[in-house]
Amino acid sequence: MNRINTRLTDCKSQGKKALVAYIVHGDPALETTLPAMHTLVDSGADIIELGVPFSDPMAEGPVIQKGHERALGNGASLTSAMALVQEFRKANTETPVVLMGYANPIERMGYAELAKRASAAGVDGILTVDLPPEEAVDLSVELKKVEIENIFLIAPTTTDERIAAITKLAGGFVYYVSLKGVTGAGLIDTASVEQKLGVIRAHTDLPVLVGFGIKDEVTAKTVGAVSDGVVVGSVLVSAMASLAGETTDKICTQLSTVIQPIRKGLDEI
Repeated sequence: MNRINTRLTDCKSQGKKALVAYIVHGDPALETTLPAMHTLVDSGADIIELGVPFSDPMAEGPVIQKGHERALGNGASLTSAMALVQEFRKANTETPVVLMGYANPIERMGYAELAKRASAAGVDGILTVDLPPEEAVDLSVELKKVEIENIFLIAPTTTDERIAAITKLAGGFVYYVSLKGVTGAGLIDTASVEQKLGVIRAHTDLPVLVGFGIKDEVTAKTVGAVSDGVVVGSVLVSAMASLAGETTDKICTQLSTVIQPIRKGLDEI
């Protein structure tokens, strides 16, 4: 069984809300990402979502856009992200890792080659922000061959018909975007989130995790109460950016300080 499915099944059986932690590979420095991944796991993250830097990350707000810019300036890429996951696997063989990125680098590499290399590296899921379900069938075929989950976003504006098409292809979990707009923006309307999650769950038995706008213990606890877990990104990227140029140890300490209260909030549900 894929590590994502195993981990989320375990969370459900334990009555635990899943915590997904997002950081950008290579931000603020290439040598920071691996220790940061281990710190996030040690601080309570159930799944690591590793952002693959791209020159036009259209779904991201200013915080994560700047993270992508810094990472690209440091030479980070899809290839080096997979190499990093392979290094992570030397010490951690259990925590799921999802690569989150954009279609262009994947198209350039080719679906079959991506699947082969991602599987060899120990990647568990691929989330391609700008690849709609109509264009994702061939990628899904290649990923299924190596038991990697193809994860999709669903937005507040996604129609019922489109939700049906997305969930038909989706694996691992469904990532529900709690806000209209880009990452890191706005305030969450919990009632609206709960209503939309009901619609999604009518189409799939997959866990539904909620991201965009989860920034602290309070928001995590509020959204976690109506979902299977939360995805935290901008607040982590911002914390790392604020310490750019500092030691990796100092950056990792700050990451732990940010994510531990979020874990605590989820565990109090």
